[in-house]
Amino acid sequence: MEPPRRQTSGAMAGSARGGPATAVYLEIGAKRVFACSFDWPGWCRSGRNEAQALEALAAAGARYAPVAAEAGLSFVPGMPPAFEVLDRIPGSATTDFGAPGEVAPRDNEPLTNEEARRLAALVRASWAVFDGVATGAPAELRKGPRGGGRDRDAIVEHVLAAESSYARTLGIRLPPPTPTDAVAIRALRDAIGEALSAAAERLLVTEKGWPPRYAARRIAWHVLDHAWEIQDRSPPTAQGT
Repeated sequence: MEPPRRQTSGAMAGSARGGPATAVYLEIGAKRVFACSFDWPGWCRSGRNEAQALEALAAAGARYAPVAAEAGLSFVPGMPPAFEVLDRIPGSATTDFGAPGEVAPRDNEPLTNEEARRLAALVRASWAVFDGVATGAPAELRKGPRGGGRDRDAIVEHVLAAESSYARTLGIRLPPPTPTDAVAIRALRDAIGEALSAAAERLLVTEKGWPPRYAARRIAWHVLDHAWEIQDRSPPTAQGT
């Protein structure tokens, strides 16, 4: 594994004149590579190698824009985006399984109050986008190439169960809400959002916990990954975007 180094992605470097490059890191597994933005939690995609991961991240920029808009933030990554690779970190079995599972060195840096509130706003925006996509999607989704894949309600249930699990890494212990229990869903998400918002003011990481930057990225990535899956597997007439 080559050591981390700063490098502007050659495939995207031509767009640098349209705006500053987006800081990213690469999580490099044996079979899969994730390219993730440091400053935009949830903007994180994978490929079989570094180039494919960065291309997938660039392609997802337009899909991420509604998240930033929902959070009230300006998101102008360029068309196509330019990326500056600040870190390359070794992946794990989680990486190869299909999730960004490693904490980047920058994730352990202290947060300012403004940064913490911004992370929380983007995670909340990711939930809003997911809820909107799920509400507008049909109950039965198109099957994958091999005839598999969850339908809409099963995806929603899976996402909520994962959020309950992820919340434990922030010191929050609440049971997984059912998809029809709006009060329990709000309680869980409010607790996560409040923990992230307060991350600059108190020590958040427990013995087996996640740094707030990584927690926000992992939670938002999982929510948006499934939101985009629902969109991709919905009939064209049912897609809101």
